[in-house]
Amino acid sequence: ESDTASEISFQFNKHKKTPSIGSHSSDMASVSSVSGSVLSVYSGDFGSVDAQGTVEFALDYDEKNREFQVHVSQCKDLAVVDERKGRSDPYVKTYLLPDKARMGKRKTSVKKRTVNPIYNEVLRYKIEKMVLLIQKLNLSVWHNDPLGRNSFLGEIEVDLASWDWSNRKLNWYPLKPRSLSAVNGVDHRGVMNLSIKYVPPGSLGKMCPKNPPSGEVHIWVKDVKDLLQLRPSGVDSFVKCYVLPDTSKKSYQKTRVIKRDTNPVFNHTIVYDGFHTEDLKDACVELTVWDHEKLTNHFLGGIRLGLGTGLSYGISVDWMDSTQEEVAFWQEMMSAANEWIEGLLPLRSL
Repeated sequence: ESDTASEISFQFNKHKKTPSIGSHSSDMASVSSVSGSVLSVYSGDFGSVDAQGTVEFALDYDEKNREFQVHVSQCKDLAVVDERKGRSDPYVKTYLLPDKARMGKRKTSVKKRTVNPIYNEVLRYKIEKMVLLIQKLNLSVWHNDPLGRNSFLGEIEVDLASWDWSNRKLNWYPLKPRSLSAVNGVDHRGVMNLSIKYVPPGSLGKMCPKNPPSGEVHIWVKDVKDLLQLRPSGVDSFVKCYVLPDTSKKSYQKTRVIKRDTNPVFNHTIVYDGFHTEDLKDACVELTVWDHEKLTNHFLGGIRLGLGTGLSYGISVDWMDSTQEEVAFWQEMMSAANEWIEGLLPLRSL
């Protein structure tokens, strides 16, 4: 019925119901480095200044070198961040969306003490033209803070599918406040089709040879639809699974890699034992989808199944952040022992 079946023992006994912070310092250190963490495009301070001013840039695609080029010329009349000193130290940053995890950011140098910076720099992306045309260019201006608390000064978003590529001239564009869609993370990353089931300890009866002495969570990853197409040939994807707070090798499982397919079928089942019913309130199943390459894997999106309380065994954790859909899916599993619960859940940034 499934391509691969894995059974993993998940040990909860080290997690006390009322732990002291000291006793959990080593466990929580590993929790902070959970797999699949991707920095936001919007890492910084939005509330200090209002977006204003303009930016001059030009776009071009070098067919010979297969290179997308963003020529950032200059900015005018930017907001003043440090009003006491009457200064801003601006730089320009670009991303290709929604594929920010793969392509990474590009940025200009920082110009000190000016609201009219001149850059004359070219930011370059090695990317196939047909892949570029399904992206959007996000160009934003930031004040550089020595302590790392950079301030947002404005942005512009360009739909590259509708861009006039015969226009290679420098043009001025007004900087706008942050876009609500980007801030809320509304970018389509695909949908995961899966089923989950909880088998309470001893619930199958004494006569059943497979009656588990401790509870089990079964996760059946069926398929994923509409993944980001990172290459003209598609994407080489696989799914990772952890049951948090355990990030050890015992918890880690993954599917095989499905090549050149934005709608991969995995049909992969994983079984975690060692679950008591009360552990379901504090655990979280994290499923992440990755693009496989020789040197590094690229995060595509994921889901987290849990109660989304922000707490695990009384300790605040950032991974207990399930959406309403994910929480409802987990709650339905908790209330329907020994039954497969089916769901279609959208992938998101984690």
